[in-house]
Amino acid sequence: MTILNAYIKEMTDNNQSVLSGENAFKLYDTYGFPLELTEEILEEKNLKVDKDEFNNEMESQRTRARNARSESNYMGAEENILNKIDSGVETRFVGYSETRTETVVEIISKENEFVHSIEQGEEGFVLTEKTPFYAEMGGQVGDTGLIYNESFEGEVFDCKKSIAGKIVHVIKAKKGQLKTGDSVILEVNNERRQNICRNHTATHILHKALKTILGDHVNQAGSLVDKDKLRFDFTHFSSLTDEEIENIEELVNKEIMEAYMVDTQEMELEDAKKAGAMALFDEKYADKVRVVSVGDFSKELCGGTHVKNSGQIGMFKIISESGIAAGIRRIEALTGVNALKYMEEKTDIIKEGANILKSSEKEFIRKLTSVVNELKEKEKEINDLKHKLVAGAEDEILSSMVNIKGVNLITAKLDGVDTNSLRDLAEKLRSKAKDGLVVLAGISEDKVNFVAMASKEAVSKGVHCGKIIKEIAAIAGGGGGGRPDMAQAGGKLPEKAQEALNKIVTILETLIK
Repeated sequence: MTILNAYIKEMTDNNQSVLSGENAFKLYDTYGFPLELTEEILEEKNLKVDKDEFNNEMESQRTRARNARSESNYMGAEENILNKIDSGVETRFVGYSETRTETVVEIISKENEFVHSIEQGEEGFVLTEKTPFYAEMGGQVGDTGLIYNESFEGEVFDCKKSIAGKIVHVIKAKKGQLKTGDSVILEVNNERRQNICRNHTATHILHKALKTILGDHVNQAGSLVDKDKLRFDFTHFSSLTDEEIENIEELVNKEIMEAYMVDTQEMELEDAKKAGAMALFDEKYADKVRVVSVGDFSKELCGGTHVKNSGQIGMFKIISESGIAAGIRRIEALTGVNALKYMEEKTDIIKEGANILKSSEKEFIRKLTSVVNELKEKEKEINDLKHKLVAGAEDEILSSMVNIKGVNLITAKLDGVDTNSLRDLAEKLRSKAKDGLVVLAGISEDKVNFVAMASKEAVSKGVHCGKIIKEIAAIAGGGGGGRPDMAQAGGKLPEKAQEALNKIVTILETLIK
């Protein structure tokens, strides 16, 4: 609401009564505000939206989205020979009902040329009379599988559409020779297809669940469906809470367990919209569309492949939720066996942790919390001991004080002392040394920390801690600086700490007036 309130204030300050379509669209596209909600809020203040400009922005977005999908879903310009295929050559897709079919090879292309054959070891593109292979489209990846006959064996490792809309099998010949006009069997990797179908149907259920839990402002902004996982992008103005994620997950799994029949129908676009089918706002649809319904829960326009029954999805598990752009969130999730394996891995981690802590799985969190609290107490005790050790070293360090041209110089190298303890000690030593300069080096693991502090009297005589610390830190492979009365630095060469401290006498002699 903050951004809308800012727009309203700006309009009021400038005596404007109409919110620009550009700003209204920004509210919709970036922050997930439906136009109707914006209009309702503005109406309460006797303001309105420039709907013509909003619609123009919407159409521009649709064009950009279609172009983006064309770039990602279709074969690129490097395969432009395929765009010269005669418009009369069509491949009939039979993959909704079949995963294996006998067909005829119509066109073969390799190295950007049409050829009559392809032989063992070669890669190329094959178009057939019909195919059960789904070509990458709408976020669903293309099918893979086999192409073969009595004298030829080949692998279909992808299936795409050319810019001209032709279904193209991307193949590698494994054995024999394949020629145009040959009869072949095309066989989809059915296990992979079923995993993709599970994930695709799950995105439909997820989409409706998001609208149910978060609100009708949620709209699909992109998706990816492959054999391993699903990814779903949607419009929403804030990150999801743990409770919201839990509720979404619970609702999706509930609808899966209802074991709804997944029904597909072809109907006129207008009839589909009247029936309540969800569609991508930026997609251009044909007059006749395919409507996929998951029971009475979800109804969407979709050309992809799906399970026959929602129960075949098995289970659904969200593994991440994140923001990818202003007003756009992304959910990644697993289904079926992949979701089960994910949960088993989590269970194994808990088992391993419980074994390490010598506790039952039920008591794991309580025992872990106890161990963490105990470690914190031990750490506090260690820090207290360090402070006491450092404090105990005061008299010994003071006894090493030397006078350089009227300034009392105190230096010391201390092992295992953190920066905070080093600062505290330097301040105490400075308070005890009139006309004093204190420079301490603390060795911790594989580094050295320097702290320098000078009294007002020492500064008045020309002492400058920042200059001193910068020069000695360089000797120890580091850098730093600060004020005349206080400075800090670090170095990567703790073995050079004493050499650096020894250099201070020479530096002081040049600084003191």
